[in-house]
Amino acid sequence: MLAMYADEVMEPLTQWDESRSWKGKFDKLGLAVDGWGMEFNRQNTRSGLLKHLESLPWPKPESVQVLIHDEEDDCFGLWMLHDGALVEVGLPRVQRYHRRAPDLDEFSPSPGYLWRTDTGVVVPAGLSTERSDPRPAW
Repeated sequence: MLAMYADEVMEPLTQWDESRSWKGKFDKLGLAVDGWGMEFNRQNTRSGLLKHLESLPWPKPESVQVLIHDEEDDCFGLWMLHDGALVEVGLPRVQRYHRRAPDLDEFSPSPGYLWRTDTGVVVPAGLSTERSDPRPAW
């Protein structure tokens, strides 16, 4: 994730905190970059991340960019703050596809698959561009 002048806001997120709905911690990307990264090992450990990030007092909210790459994605998805909410920003020649929502809540919500549309990939049957699971995957 990238956010200008956000060292103070991000500091607590660089520490483990079991009280958060998402599990993990961010690591600073470098001294010259206003960026932090983390990796999730399981889907169920990431739920609530975007809501948490939305709630923080960003010094320059217009600079907040969250880049997320799921293991089956072709590229990173981009979320930016719009009117206080992190919203996925559409990218050229890229489409997110979703499976039908699971019948049981015991399964983690899926963010779908972010695939390039200019590579000739055939979209498997049963996938749709419409999201049917209202639970946030991130």
